[in-house]
Amino acid sequence: MLKKLLHFLLIITFLTACKSNHSLASTSSTKHKLEKSYRHYKGTRYKYGGTTARGFDCSGFVQRIYKEAFNINLPRTTKAMMKIGKPVRKNNLKTGDLVFFHTSRKYYHVGIYLENGIFMHASTSKGVTKSSLNLKYWKRSYLKARRILKKS
Repeated sequence: MLKKLLHFLLIITFLTACKSNHSLASTSSTKHKLEKSYRHYKGTRYKYGGTTARGFDCSGFVQRIYKEAFNINLPRTTKAMMKIGKPVRKNNLKTGDLVFFHTSRKYYHVGIYLENGIFMHASTSKGVTKSSLNLKYWKRSYLKARRILKKS
């Protein structure tokens, strides 16, 4: 009986370790894919309505990254992106989550969360860049986040 119990505990420990490693690998893979995409497009100019390396607007950039990195088709507009996935609290952001901002009465902005308060996006002034959620401008205009990628 004791031998069976030890065997059972050994199997449970092994399965738990595998699940934990899978979760870390999944997060690491997501980060790697996003960083690779960022390096490829870094500095690409902002172009309203743009969806290519010749110029991106914010939703065109996010749509392109999700398609290339994860083979996921996202809607074309920021407003449409706000309606998909699952809501995420700001203090529970994970790599790959979409972050949304209300930058003026008329306009919304979207980016992809990386880690440690940093997100990548197509900025009107800098093109494709990384920014901190803690900067006064982004803190003031932060609206919400949505999780598209399944986390294990």
